[in-house]
Amino acid sequence: MLSSKSRIGALALVAASSYAFAQSPAPSQSYPSRPIRFIVPFPPGGSTDIYARIIGPRLAEALQQQVVIDNRPGAGGALGADLAAKAAPDGYTIWLGQTNNLAIGPAMRSKNSYDPVRDFAPITLLMRAPQVLVVNTGSPIASIRDLIAAAKLKPGTLTYASAGIGSSGHITGELLNLTAGVDITHVPYKGASPAMIDLRGGRVTYLATSLASAAQSVKDGKIKAIATTGARRARLMPDTPTVSESGVPGFEVDSWHGMLAPAKVSRDIIARLNREIVAILEKPEVREALLSEGGDITTGTPEAFATFLKSEVVKWGKVVKASGITSE
Repeated sequence: MLSSKSRIGALALVAASSYAFAQSPAPSQSYPSRPIRFIVPFPPGGSTDIYARIIGPRLAEALQQQVVIDNRPGAGGALGADLAAKAAPDGYTIWLGQTNNLAIGPAMRSKNSYDPVRDFAPITLLMRAPQVLVVNTGSPIASIRDLIAAAKLKPGTLTYASAGIGSSGHITGELLNLTAGVDITHVPYKGASPAMIDLRGGRVTYLATSLASAAQSVKDGKIKAIATTGARRARLMPDTPTVSESGVPGFEVDSWHGMLAPAKVSRDIIARLNREIVAILEKPEVREALLSEGGDITTGTPEAFATFLKSEVVKWGKVVKASGITSE
């Protein structure tokens, strides 16, 4: 048994240790104390990479710590997503996710190395951008109603191009088939450029593609825009009706990007990252650069992004299942 003097000494030591712990900054209070890895699951040059390179340096300035962009392309964005899912949940790995690697890709695979909802902590949604459905300038199709009528007249003979199996354009075409009750055959290409070449050559009926990639060609009269896919008319094409207002009520497809961290990152760190990133996207020069890509800035709370992500996973899971698309 300890003597009275020993017990007093032991209590003093415990008290001193408790005081020292209380005075030490908690991890979230000292965050960040070292460089942050920013995983971009696509190669340099595309929209996802552009967003990261606009946000990354400004986030480094706001956090007063280096932010290292780490391009990890592969498997339609799944490779980078998997790396992020397996990273330590300490706030020193963040990543830029989007529609394909969070909602569409996982639904197409029978086995996944990550769960889009369970394995990530959403920080904020960044951008949402509708697609545009375009046809050849010589096409007799001038509207969604024309497209549906032609498809119903000759089921299975019309075609639509996409940048590949499982791409946003592919899924958009399948959703249109399901909601409009038509059978238009998918023709996958190895990228958007060869798909556009064949559309302009009249070898496919229509193409669902990004606003940014099609806007100038539409303006120059090289292709025709028959509809955009958002809930509202697109900012870059205000004179082009939406699919929904053209006879397919409720049709809505947006490509989107959002910032996430591995699951179980502390709520304080997620809140800090949310504040800084939302503030960055409110800067006029950042807004101008991002809006030039054709989408709309749609930042919000981590909770709002989490709710949106769950709804997108459910929505595209149903479309993939109904259409029978697989990546195998």
